[in-house]
Amino acid sequence: MTKLSVSHLSKTFKDFKAVDDISFEAHGGEIFGLLGPNGAGKTTTIRVIATVLQATEGTAEVAGFDIRENPENVRKHLGLLTSDIGLYDRFTARENLRYFGRLYGMPDELLEKRIHELVELLDMQGFADRRAGKFSTGMKQKVAIARSVIHDPDVVIFDEPTSGLDVLASQTVIRFMKRMRDQGKLVILSTHDMAHAQSLCDRVAIIHRSELIAEDTVQVLLQKYKVVTLEEAFIKIVGEDEAKSLAQEEESKQFGKTSSKKKPVRMSKEKIVKILRFVSIGIVCIGLIMSFTKVGGDKAQSLSQGIVVAGAIGVVISRFLQKKKI
Repeated sequence: MTKLSVSHLSKTFKDFKAVDDISFEAHGGEIFGLLGPNGAGKTTTIRVIATVLQATEGTAEVAGFDIRENPENVRKHLGLLTSDIGLYDRFTARENLRYFGRLYGMPDELLEKRIHELVELLDMQGFADRRAGKFSTGMKQKVAIARSVIHDPDVVIFDEPTSGLDVLASQTVIRFMKRMRDQGKLVILSTHDMAHAQSLCDRVAIIHRSELIAEDTVQVLLQKYKVVTLEEAFIKIVGEDEAKSLAQEEESKQFGKTSSKKKPVRMSKEKIVKILRFVSIGIVCIGLIMSFTKVGGDKAQSLSQGIVVAGAIGVVISRFLQKKKI
């Protein structure tokens, strides 16, 4: 049964087309991979399908409900896990799940049964009643996954669900995804890790520079391009020159991030001189006010004169530095 149908979907931000005329179908009882390098358009596609963003053109149906005409029903039948975990630190794991379950309007008895089931399935017994603020990344990710499926949706979209997890936590998540597939649900896995997708997905759609460039079962794609891995198939599809260009773009992004972190924030010399001048003038004004008030006797008057002189020296120095253009 078709659980997700995407038809000529496009999303434009001003002059940039993030998603360009994408169409595909995915069915219950499979893990469908939405693959592509970072910036390809995967996350935007997911957000449009999940009704977080509005499509510029085209549409999609989730469990038979159109994202334009029935967004509320779409949200009832869809679970979404993004990189933004979004848990309430002061709530326990159970309280987080209870809160989101009530937002979906679940009856208390059904909700408590579902929470118990998910705590067991995701091995959360050891921390289910502890506050989320002190959880490790793996613990938080498990609670976030449970939260995204608390309402037992027909379609679940996982965006890099094992990112930052250790091997044991990753295996727990993978087993859970397979269990959902075996229950007849559609699991969408969005990832740039093609090796991970190859071992887990039944079918895949590859997005590159906002466009869908390939869609089929993993085995068919490997046979079609006579390769052993999806990564090799991707390189053959886009061409070696394009693949190298992508690698260079990613390196440039990473280098830019590193450089920006290392670069200290420095105040310009002109700004320093200007601040010195204003502060000095302020000191002169304070000294003059003290001298006119004539409070505190001779000692106070001597102090006010000293303040005026210090401020005047500061003004002279700032003017000198300004003329020198240091």
